[in-house]
Amino acid sequence: MARTTPLSDVRNIGIIAHVDAGKTTTTERILYYTGRKHTIIDIHDTKDLKTSTTTDYLEQEQKRGITIQSAAVSAFWRDKKINLIDTPGHVDFTIEVNRSLRVLDGAVVVFDGVAGVEPQSETNWRLADNYGVPRFCYVNKMDRSGANFLRCVDMIKKRLGARPLPVQLPIGSEDNFKGMIDLVEMKALVWDSDDKDSEWQVLEVTPDIADKLHITVPSDRAILADVAKYRTELIDTCLEQDDAAMEAYLTDNVDPSADVLRSCLRKGTINSAFTPVLCGSSYKNKGVQQVLDAVVDYLPAPTDVAAIKTVNADGEVVGERKCSDDEPFSALAFKVINDAYGALTFVRVYSGVLTKGASVQNSTRGKREKIGRMVEMFAKEPNPIEEARAGDIIALVSLSDTETGDTLCDAANPVVLERMRFPDPVISVSVKAKTKAEQEKFGIALGKMVRADPSLHLETDRETGQTILRGMGELHLEVTLDRMRTEFGVEGTMGEPQVAYRETITKKVSEQYVHKKQTGGAGQFAEVWIDFEPLPRGTGFEFVDETVGGSVPKEYVPSVEKGLKVQKEDGVLAHYPTVDFRATLTDGSYHDVDSNALTFEIAAKAAFREAIRKAGPILLEPVMKVETVTPGDYLGDVIGDINRRRGSIIDQLERGTNIAVVATVPLSEMFGYIGHLRGMTSGRASYTMEFSHYDPVPRNVADEVIEAASKAKTAVA
Repeated sequence: MARTTPLSDVRNIGIIAHVDAGKTTTTERILYYTGRKHTIIDIHDTKDLKTSTTTDYLEQEQKRGITIQSAAVSAFWRDKKINLIDTPGHVDFTIEVNRSLRVLDGAVVVFDGVAGVEPQSETNWRLADNYGVPRFCYVNKMDRSGANFLRCVDMIKKRLGARPLPVQLPIGSEDNFKGMIDLVEMKALVWDSDDKDSEWQVLEVTPDIADKLHITVPSDRAILADVAKYRTELIDTCLEQDDAAMEAYLTDNVDPSADVLRSCLRKGTINSAFTPVLCGSSYKNKGVQQVLDAVVDYLPAPTDVAAIKTVNADGEVVGERKCSDDEPFSALAFKVINDAYGALTFVRVYSGVLTKGASVQNSTRGKREKIGRMVEMFAKEPNPIEEARAGDIIALVSLSDTETGDTLCDAANPVVLERMRFPDPVISVSVKAKTKAEQEKFGIALGKMVRADPSLHLETDRETGQTILRGMGELHLEVTLDRMRTEFGVEGTMGEPQVAYRETITKKVSEQYVHKKQTGGAGQFAEVWIDFEPLPRGTGFEFVDETVGGSVPKEYVPSVEKGLKVQKEDGVLAHYPTVDFRATLTDGSYHDVDSNALTFEIAAKAAFREAIRKAGPILLEPVMKVETVTPGDYLGDVIGDINRRRGSIIDQLERGTNIAVVATVPLSEMFGYIGHLRGMTSGRASYTMEFSHYDPVPRNVADEVIEAASKAKTAVA
């Protein structure tokens, strides 16, 4: 079957933003204006669970009014196919943004016109930087009280380190937001009403336009008075991308055409020389069609971005695979979800053609997969397809061995595509089935949830036998259990949240340990000399072999490393994993008969236990970056409360009419914070929180944690 949409006419984009900036509202309008929907559902209409927006279809999303799971839809605009992923804005679900950006070619970053750059805006921006995703900015909610376009542009510059380039300027703001000046065409776009089918007028930009349109607010008039300045900035910045056009402009002093500017904007966006900035109000149906035009005009097709890198077993780049139907098939599985149709594995096809019934190689795991049902997803609705081509984003039904981050490829031309990087969980709870009868069903459902979400970790507590679920935050874990109820029909209960403490060492020690055991039969013997030394925060664990002359046979060295890796998970202070240290095997000895892999593993474990006690062990705790947005009346109370929670104030920022207090606070002090904050501020303050780093625990707190761990162990014994 021939390709129906040329690769140059495909746009794979994501909509990313902080929670409540208007991503899903914008997506709803995009689907309406592209003809994929005939009605518009607003977020606040979904709380009764009787209806839902297209992309927020989970019960948990409807109840909370937030996006939890990224959803894929596709639409056509100006004969271009747009594959769009609406992503969550809440920090607990950053994994969804992470894996979406990994497979997308471009992004629309939405900002609240009042709040500007918020914490999750920064996190998402960094992720887009990591994956080299070209993007443009859309300053939404210009109709809200306190909206300020120029302040938002300034925040993009200062807080994100970006080079924002306005291609539109707002006409009015708040209740008097009427439209925008298109600086490329130098036309004023003015809407007559907020109706979804309202047309806009195209007016000439004249010096008296503020008077004509009854713009009275001084700051709004000042923007319109500076149109010529912003137009000059746009031209000067754009023409950096086109030497011939720049020369013609300087020689003839004639403004470049709109087509030349659009071409330069596209080039500069794709190579990240600058970031175009648009404005509008999705809720009031102003500016969404212009966002679609910008997607088509400025964001790249799959052929415009760098070819996907291929790696070896150690993750080192060894080559690339071009995005073309003519190349051998390769695709990256970036998400697994469970629904009524079974496990759906979302894949981005990077090269070649995949047909129904084909047999492909999972090169990450060395397994073969038979391709059965293939579907193109429209949010939760699957549309069966017979084939997928380079640049497509599709879902495969019921793959048995493929998980997030795995590569699928042509078995005759195997490659491994660059994997994704996932954050480590910072919070854990014990979970169990509500009834004993559902225990097995609960375990199966939990396993499926963890398989679908790499930021969830599951383990069994060695001491208590409890099932421990680790995640990115309280909301993340709550939603996981709630989704098990709605998706698998099994209910669970959750214990008190536990902090993921870590242990580390503060000084270097050398340890010699001899494992010697003689019984009636064969004996056991292994001797190891290991140096333990601290490493910088966040380094993890390093193992180095510096033995010479075969003092420890090479075949036993991996056993020493294995013993250390196993034992470091059970720290000497409070049984938390030990991190940020290097273990160097310097010497040892062996016995021809009595030594084997197991004896060296045992010796390494014992050496670890002995050495760490002498190496100044300390407890580390996860510290969160917390941003609390509060009316000024409550600022003193909020700061005082953060100080009581062992927090450190980093900054205070304006957020429209409110003040944002940025602080670092230990996670252990943040449980139940939202209830306390609401009570303290009459429900008018809110906060966001993300993991920042690990820090040593103060001595008095560490003693309490160690004592609690000791009591828990005694109780089990």
